[in-house]
Amino acid sequence: MRTALSRSLPTLWRSSLSSARSAPAWIHFPYISKHSHATAPPPSKPPNPHQDTNHIQARRPDISETYQPPHRFREFDLEDRVYVITGGGRGLGLAMAEALMEAGAKVYCLDRLESPHPDFHAAKEHAQHKYGGSLHYRRIDIRDSPAVNNLFTKIASENGRLDGLIAAAGINHIQSALEHTPENLHEIMDINYNGVFYSATAAARQMFNYNQKGSILLIASMSGLIANKGMTSPVYNSSKAAVIQLARSLAMEWGRYGIRVNSLCPGHIVTPMAEQVFQKEPASRAVWESENMLGRLATPEEFRGAALFALSDASSFMTGSTMLIDGGHTAW
Repeated sequence: MRTALSRSLPTLWRSSLSSARSAPAWIHFPYISKHSHATAPPPSKPPNPHQDTNHIQARRPDISETYQPPHRFREFDLEDRVYVITGGGRGLGLAMAEALMEAGAKVYCLDRLESPHPDFHAAKEHAQHKYGGSLHYRRIDIRDSPAVNNLFTKIASENGRLDGLIAAAGINHIQSALEHTPENLHEIMDINYNGVFYSATAAARQMFNYNQKGSILLIASMSGLIANKGMTSPVYNSSKAAVIQLARSLAMEWGRYGIRVNSLCPGHIVTPMAEQVFQKEPASRAVWESENMLGRLATPEEFRGAALFALSDASSFMTGSTMLIDGGHTAW
């Protein structure tokens, strides 16, 4: 048996080589078993010329000029989805809103600013020409719970759905504990914690109402995990620690219904809030940079990917988690 098989192999090998020489270059020769001698048809689509510039298809303009590559990483696709971002009028919230918009989402940016930052209008105009998503602005004070619920209800009813929320609104006061006034304390907690709670529950109500699974991301801070050198802000730090715990608690309540809740803890970012710190404590910037493994501060745009990951299906098994993105600040 072995002898007969060894005699037949050279003939089969020569036949295969001959067929390969005479066939067009794009035909694929699959393994031929003893049970089947039929070759598979050529692929229905030519290979992606962008994967290999030396591939024969890349040298055929009739194909390479018209071929559209397949959709990549569809887990990140947010087409037809609707999101709300509080604190979306500028800074970190706006950067995250633009990321969701570029992924195809309809994004409502909420803020107490009378009008959003000029960057918002630039992003909105950019969206209309380049992407399938859209940006919209609504003015609101998230400390007003009835108003928050009414606005979320209106947004969901206009679109027949609500897929998630990024709660990014927040403020800070640079004051020692002994100097903190009750008014400042209440303002920080009302926005940084109560407002986050109102926004998250208002979003969840609509997601339950429309039987819509989705994701909620609460923006906390590494300040909720550590006491910052160069920034005396005990109430701000405490409010962010509360947000981290709130995310865990809401994740526990809503996880079985398909609503995921996570928190994001950024490191020091160059935002208007950080600029306020520098004005009051000028040495803070040098301290923060020296305490950072990268030796620099972050920009809002560096959190776009984290926002898209957390709000999309790419993070479908993540809930109750805290994403710490701080340039190594807390890893020393």
